[in-house]
Amino acid sequence: QVELVESGGGSVQAGGSLTLSCTASGFTFDTKAMGWYRKVPGNACELVASISSDGTLDYADSVKGRFTISQDNAKNTVYLQMNHLRSEDSADYYCASQTGSPRYSGKWFVCRASDSFRFEYTAWGQGTQVTVSS
Repeated sequence: QVELVESGGGSVQAGGSLTLSCTASGFTFDTKAMGWYRKVPGNACELVASISSDGTLDYADSVKGRFTISQDNAKNTVYLQMNHLRSEDSADYYCASQTGSPRYSGKWFVCRASDSFRFEYTAWGQGTQVTVSS
């Protein structure tokens, strides 16, 4: 069974740091494209960081220089290191990934209507909340 589980969310003061983790089961991350999304109620989902199948990293302008996406294939885990956090970074964060299967799982529907939704990301986590207080 394909599953993504995020962890590491929480509350932090502005300027602080958090590291989100996303661990996969039922498939392996290596050579799969994946990304981290965030969703604020009433707003569209934003793809904040991604790793393509060839390992190319990409970031939203809003997080460039502050967030870093990385993966540990031995642990089948992808990370999102978030530094210099701002109040506007407060959101529910979701990891999403290719799996090699066309079946969607997890909370993919949260971002389905967003322009940033990528159809190749068929596995989604349940989300982890990040709250940044100013």
